[in-house]
Amino acid sequence: MSCAHGTAAAPGAAAARPARVTVVGIGADGWAGLGEAARAAIRSADLLVGGERHLARVPDTGAERRPWPSPMAPMFDELEAVTGREVCVLASGDPMLHGVGATLARRLGRERLEVVPHPSAHAIACARLGWPEADAELVSAVARPVEVLASALQPGRRIVAYVSGTDGAASVARLATDRGYGPSRLVVLEELGGERERIVESTAADWGDRPAAVLHAVALECRAEPGAELLPRSPGLPDDAFESDGQLTKREVRAVSLAALAPVPGQLLWDVGAGSGSIAIEWMRTHPSCRAIAVEARADRAERIGRNALRLGVPGLEVVHGEAPAALERLAAPDAIFVGGGLTVEGLLDRCMGALRADGRIVANAVTLEGERVLHAAHHEHGGSLLRLEIARAEPLGGFTAGRAHRPVVQWSASPELPASFLGTGAETR
Repeated sequence: MSCAHGTAAAPGAAAARPARVTVVGIGADGWAGLGEAARAAIRSADLLVGGERHLARVPDTGAERRPWPSPMAPMFDELEAVTGREVCVLASGDPMLHGVGATLARRLGRERLEVVPHPSAHAIACARLGWPEADAELVSAVARPVEVLASALQPGRRIVAYVSGTDGAASVARLATDRGYGPSRLVVLEELGGERERIVESTAADWGDRPAAVLHAVALECRAEPGAELLPRSPGLPDDAFESDGQLTKREVRAVSLAALAPVPGQLLWDVGAGSGSIAIEWMRTHPSCRAIAVEARADRAERIGRNALRLGVPGLEVVHGEAPAALERLAAPDAIFVGGGLTVEGLLDRCMGALRADGRIVANAVTLEGERVLHAAHHEHGGSLLRLEIARAEPLGGFTAGRAHRPVVQWSASPELPASFLGTGAETR
């Protein structure tokens, strides 16, 4: 785009400086719903960027108009490089809430960005429904699989879902019904704030395949049918929530392992030797901003991890098919690492320790004597905590009931920054 380099200017002139970009939020009410600050930014712009429907809702001011390309990344590159022009970007609703404003803030920095927000679809939907915004979870399924809503499906929860396309409401309804939430109240909110606003109420089970307006949001008041599977976000989902060939960190051990990993919003986990992906999936379910990479050597298991992640509401899980430690070479530095398989591979644990961020955590589990020796050596060299987990489940024994012991698991956890009270005394317990 010619504007990427700006117009010719004398050396040192202000025109050669990187352009300041103003992002204006706009709703279905278009120009009529904009305040004076937003209108002034549009009027003064030399370059106006936005979606086709956004550009159509503002008057012609003589500015160059550029619709967003698909994919959008090249336009972000051009906006980062533009100089000597007044730039205005139009975005839906509140640009900093699942909008282009957040991306531009990361790319341009605060000093080059000004944001003029409009009420978001989330805010308007909650106003129409009488829901406190803080009590309604906002989930965006725009350009993402609708399964991203799955982890939010909890009895009594209120969800506002951003969707795209005329089949957005139908896809949400199918997901909720398939997961046992067919009785949930489902409200489709079309063209919120505009002249053609329409609100249609149904249930997830009754909505069917009805299309909605291209611009709509979906509100869901979750109600589970009798016997629906309860899948909370707290660690320790039932083992049968995961598709597995038996390579699965069992429920009780998984809960203890995740407690030691200490999921923190926004942080990245490596799940090495991921098996069914249960640790990575549950890490990501604790908070929408938690990220994880599952590393698995077997192709069939790597594919299974992807299916489990989709079903359990974390389609953003990155699955790497490859053998560690070689498969770890180009991965982003992790905040936490779980080693569930491959402990005896030469150099694996050292590679993991070297990759950890300074305040990171590592947890490794072993069920074999060979793996246990590796963990004892790691404990001797790096400190931390050793824990032996022995689980017994009640099972029938003749006409009685007795505890059946499962293989004990030895767990090593360490972190250079966590206090001793978190890591324990370092003594092995039974």
